[in-house]
Amino acid sequence: MSKEKSGVSRQLLTKEGAFTSDFEWPLTLLVDKGLDGAVTNKSRVGYVDGDKGRLIYQGYPVEVLAENADYEEVAYLLIFGKLPNEQEYVEFSQNLKANRKMPVEVVKIMDIIYDHEHSHPMSLLRTAVSVLGVLQKNVMDTSRENELRMGMHLIAILPTVIAALHRLRLGLKPVEPDLNLKHVENFLYMLHGKKPSARDARLLEISMILHADHGMNASTLTAVATSASLSDLYSSIVGAIGSLKGPLHGGANEVVLKEFLKIKSVDHVKEFVAEKAAKKEKIMGFGHRIYKTYDPRAAVLKKYASKLNDEVEMFKIAEVLDREVVAKYGSRGIYPNVDFYSGIIYRHLGFEINFFTTIFAAARVAGWLARILEYRAENRIFRPRDVYVGEFNKEFTVREKRP
Repeated sequence: MSKEKSGVSRQLLTKEGAFTSDFEWPLTLLVDKGLDGAVTNKSRVGYVDGDKGRLIYQGYPVEVLAENADYEEVAYLLIFGKLPNEQEYVEFSQNLKANRKMPVEVVKIMDIIYDHEHSHPMSLLRTAVSVLGVLQKNVMDTSRENELRMGMHLIAILPTVIAALHRLRLGLKPVEPDLNLKHVENFLYMLHGKKPSARDARLLEISMILHADHGMNASTLTAVATSASLSDLYSSIVGAIGSLKGPLHGGANEVVLKEFLKIKSVDHVKEFVAEKAAKKEKIMGFGHRIYKTYDPRAAVLKKYASKLNDEVEMFKIAEVLDREVVAKYGSRGIYPNVDFYSGIIYRHLGFEINFFTTIFAAARVAGWLARILEYRAENRIFRPRDVYVGEFNKEFTVREKRP
């Protein structure tokens, strides 16, 4: 084993308890910040090949699925391990449609607590899922059948919640789901109150397919670790949403578009990159813990973002920034990730910036469910160790005599 294998975050602990940067013997513990290189389980759900820039769902390249499948097919694939035949597809789609309607209690609570100035939609989505769990019957039944039933409910209802929150923010009433529309079509219908164009529905569908799963990332780990304690599925998804919200995970797509807006035009891109480099600040939307080449999802989204006539200037800024950063940092394995072009598409579709990460959640819930069900089959509660570096046998002093 080489020192370089795990990067700068790895430290070793000798038997005597002292940290060392050398590989000394006897060695008892290996410390990896962020669990770099840690393996939690074997999986058939998906595979990320960071060196070759590949993302696989149950054996299928994600680009192939994005171009040819719809979201219902991909969700089915992730959960059941195969693409559905016609009868399976119809039954699965009907199941989702039957679960779209949001309880009136959730609408009331969201309307009461929604602070338009301070409430982040991901926090409201997290709260809504928690309320849905409170209202759910047999929530602690962790059989596969019941977890699958509740999982279908969550896949179906997240777009309903998100669309309702979006409309409440605009001072509009939520729109009831249309059971004649497909999953993604209905999402946009509930958002705007009118049936979307076929192109717009397809744009959102492609994006949601690309976001449906991505290995044992932070939010997926949170979901699986919560579920592994035999907690209920809603609690697992609440935790996953909380993790996804962060700007180092799903929340990056919001920050990326805000940076595009700050740049304003292609004439300021080089200045922006130089300023970030001088301050040693991260340029959001670039780099990935796994990918050391172009994120395959970013490549697909770039192709579709380039065709949006109403986002020409925004795409030009992104394209020039892409070129500048890759020229400067590509040799270090820093390329655009999935967050870089997705916001341009979401803006075209009429989503406000602070709702971008909620779309990510609506897509990823299928992957979270698939991973939870897979891990549950041979469940073991997560119990990693930390390394204690504090003192021992300190003398206790009564409060009155403490300095």
